[in-house]
Order: sequence, then C-alpha cells, then structure tokens
Amino acid sequence: MSANIRPSGVFDTTYAQDISINRTRFDKWLSNGLFLLLLLVPLLTIEGPFAAGILPQSWIGVLNRIAIFVIAVQGLNILIGYTGQISLGHAAFMAVGAYCSAVLARELGMSFWLALPISALFTGVVGLIFGLPSLRVKGFYLAMATLAAQFIIPWLLRYPLEGLTGGSRPLSVPEPTLFGLSFAHENAMFYIIIPLAVLLSLAARNIVRTRVGRAFISVRDNDLAAELLGINVFSYKLQAFFLSALYAGVAGCLLAFESNSLSLDKFLLDRSIEMLAMLVIGGAGFPLGPLFGVSFVNLLTQNIIPSVIPQLKQVLPGMLPFINPINIDAALGPTLFGLALMFFLIIAPRGLAHRWEILKIAWKLRPYSH
Repeated sequence: MSANIRPSGVFDTTYAQDISINRTRFDKWLSNGLFLLLLLVPLLTIEGPFAAGILPQSWIGVLNRIAIFVIAVQGLNILIGYTGQISLGHAAFMAVGAYCSAVLARELGMSFWLALPISALFTGVVGLIFGLPSLRVKGFYLAMATLAAQFIIPWLLRYPLEGLTGGSRPLSVPEPTLFGLSFAHENAMFYIIIPLAVLLSLAARNIVRTRVGRAFISVRDNDLAAELLGINVFSYKLQAFFLSALYAGVAGCLLAFESNSLSLDKFLLDRSIEMLAMLVIGGAGFPLGPLFGVSFVNLLTQNIIPSVIPQLKQVLPGMLPFINPINIDAALGPTLFGLALMFFLIIAPRGLAHRWEILKIAWKLRPYSH
C-alpha cells in the first residue's frame, strides 16, 4: 500500500525502479542500514569478540527465537494471508523439519548445511500430502483436515518412529560446524538465523509479486472466479501448502540446531494456535505481518503478562471467591493471551502491519494526511 505512494516530486524513470521493493534511495539506505545494525548486536554483548557488554546477552537468544518464528509464520502467511487456506497443523510441520534434520545429522552424519535444505524439502512434501483435502473442502472443514496433521505427525514421531526420534524423551542434536568452526554458541547461530530470516522474508514478499503470487491472491479472494479465469485452483492451493510447509521445515531445523535439543512438547497444538494468533495480530496478507506479530506476542508472553499476573493474583481471589485460587493461577496466562487476541480482532482486525501502512501513508502525505 504505502510503497505505491511517494512524496511529491519522487517518480520512476526506469522499469527497474517501478518494480523495486525499495523504490527510493532513502528506503534502500534505511533497509540496508537496519540490517547491518542488526548484525552488529552480537558484537556488543559481553560474550561477543570484544566483550563490550553494551547490550544484554539475553537479547541474542530472544532475537534468534523471534527470527525462527518469523520464518514459520511467514510460511503460514503465504498459506492463510495470500491464499486464504486455513491451517491448524503448522507446529506439526515444524516438528517434521526439526526431527528430519536431527535424524539426518545424528544417524547419517550429515552436516547442518545439507540437512537444512533436505529437511525443508521433505517437510514441503509432507505439507503437500495434508494439502490434498483442499481439493474438496475449504473453510472450517479444511481447518479440521489440517488439524489431523497436528495429531497424526506427533503420534508418528512419538511411537512408530521412537527408535529414531526418541519418542517422548528429549533428543540431542549435533552442533552445526563449518570448516571445523563450531556454530553451537547462540552468537554464532545468530549469523545463520538472521540472514536466513531476512532472505526468506524477502523471498515471500517477492513470491506475491509473481504470477504464482497473483494466482494465490485470486484464489483467496474468489476461488470460483479464479477457476473461471483459467487458474488451476487445486494446483495453486497445493503450491501454497508446499511453500508453507517448506518455511515451517526451515524454522523447525533452525530451532533444533539452535537449542541443541528436541522435545515433542515444543510442537503441540497450542504452538500452532499461538502462531495463528501471531499472524492475526501482525496482519495476515502483509509482508511485515509475521515480524510484527511474532515480536508483539513474544513481548506479550515474556514481559507484559508475567508483570501483570502478580497483581491479578492478589485481586482476583477476593473478587472470585467461588473459584479455587489454584485454578485462577493456572488460567491467568492463557486467559490474558486470549483477551489480547480478542482485543486485536475487535480493534485492529487487519493487524499491526495494516496500522503501520496507514501511518506510513499519513507521513508521506503530510501535511495533507487527512
């Protein structure tokens, strides 16, 4: 939206400028500068090469996790935001990528750099299989079909494949190396995860600008009209499921090697619902939606809710004497998260990214933003 609106006097003179994502020199300098500043973060921590201690070391782990889930939610955005196909099994696809890469590294001695693309492609194929019901069903019924993946895949990993995956027991993951250098430390993994997150986010944004992306959007807006226009609706739905699962596979692989340990508890249904909430809050169908959604949900669950819960524990038992205080304590976290999701559905149904686009347009049209 805002990319098509520029200040007075700024116009395109070449076709390359017209199709560019960053359409002004300022935009290019700003995006490249922010990326370089982000890469400097590990150098400014106490465990960095200069032991500067300017930034807390805890920031690295937080940024790594945010970037991993940005990749996963970016795949969900391709499926839901651009193609309009609901999925409740995204965490299960992350589990496929995570365990596939871990098994390849443990059992076959494969390097991280080879296990990553293989596990991503394998996860994409699994996504194709569970995308087959989209030929006949959509909406609520497709949600139920994808929910099957969330129960079938963890069951397969827990019982029939227990010999490879360890079942319910934690599975250790070998550390990634390159030319004898270890990337086990979170500062080193930062330089793998962040560039991959940026690259895959740019790829997702460019997919929408291609013929395939336009077909995705037409299927989302009106699949019957798209079919009448000659678009193979089922083919593009399967492509969306493949790309979505591929992104989830990459995120699962990075999560496995970043934590050096795997457990099925990381990929349960609540994680799929959480990623769906990230997309709703961030803004489905917007390139920056996953980044805003993942960052806000991480801030909400790690900082805001834990700071509010102690005060509510003192007040609520007196207000709700008919409820056991133990039950109140257990329900506070999920309840506050659900209320935040309801708030965004009512106040900002199109997400934070839509609000950001409106803000940028108002700034570009100043002083006539009204």
